[in-house]
Amino acid sequence: MSLLINPIAFQIGSLPVHWYGIILGLGALAGLLLAIREGKRFGIPQEFFMDLLLLGVPSAIVAARIYYVAFKWEDYKDNIWDAFKIWEGGIAIYGALIGAIICAFIYVRRQGYSFWRIADICAPSLLIGQAIGRWGNFVNQEAYGGPVEESFLRNTLHLPDFIVDQMNVKGVFHHPTFLYESLWNFVGIALLLVLRRQKFLRAGELFISYFIWYSIGRFFIEALRTDSLAFQGSAGLASFLNSLWSPMTWMGFEQGYLDPVYGNVRISQLLALLIIIAAIALIVIRRTTGKASARYMDPIVSTKNAGAPTPEADLNRSRRKEELSEQRSTSTPETPKPQARQTDSVVDSPDDKEK
Repeated sequence: MSLLINPIAFQIGSLPVHWYGIILGLGALAGLLLAIREGKRFGIPQEFFMDLLLLGVPSAIVAARIYYVAFKWEDYKDNIWDAFKIWEGGIAIYGALIGAIICAFIYVRRQGYSFWRIADICAPSLLIGQAIGRWGNFVNQEAYGGPVEESFLRNTLHLPDFIVDQMNVKGVFHHPTFLYESLWNFVGIALLLVLRRQKFLRAGELFISYFIWYSIGRFFIEALRTDSLAFQGSAGLASFLNSLWSPMTWMGFEQGYLDPVYGNVRISQLLALLIIIAAIALIVIRRTTGKASARYMDPIVSTKNAGAPTPEADLNRSRRKEELSEQRSTSTPETPKPQARQTDSVVDSPDDKEK
């Protein structure tokens, strides 16, 4: 018998509070704390990131829902009200990224900062938000992969019972693609945290690296799912994508079923591949044209607050001055006092004058 998790965590009066919303909120909070911590190193006040979150999250959710509904319009055109029931699931991560980036670009520029510099700081935050947020799909029993044997989940992957039981959908066990993507994102966070301490990293390249890492994982994981957004593309394009995915078959994985009437090309797979190519090209172009002259570790300055440094920046500057002062006091030798110059003439004594 399947042990299903109640998607409603609790109720406030007649208002149900869903686990999906709670988990998304925890992901957003974790991302905020990560950005604030890194922002302090550059003297950026935490209020900046809090305002960015308050504006970015609603923009991301709305755009994610619009993206999903647009490609599922046949399911919503006869009942528009269902398009607003986001608590029932049905959002697209690429749509969320589009909405968040547009909102962030406008807000960051209005605050006088370089978009690339702030995007770099927020890159790990995006991954941790997605890594945690995927567990909302787990609770809702959605975004899972194709059928698998129970023994594959318990004995091959050695998953805990609560995950295996939740992957039993109507008596059939499925790939926990939410888990695959969550783990992939957690590994990506570690890589980005290491990468951002490297001296060769230029401004904007951490943000671009986020897209490369996420899209690689999404390309291979997406094909396992049975609910992919798709369209009717050429047979050659579908065959090309399948050939790129073929290494997964060597590890015992099979693609999830995709109704040929609905489409033969998974949109997220194609988009992931295009993003990888565009991201690599963007890094090369920015370096060769000199657009990436600033480095990640360079100071970040707001054109609107250039004359009024933030309290964090003042504190860092004061500490630096104290360190330099201490270094000078311990390393600079005492300057010897100047000795009186000896003159060539000697004052004659009275006896010498008489002589």
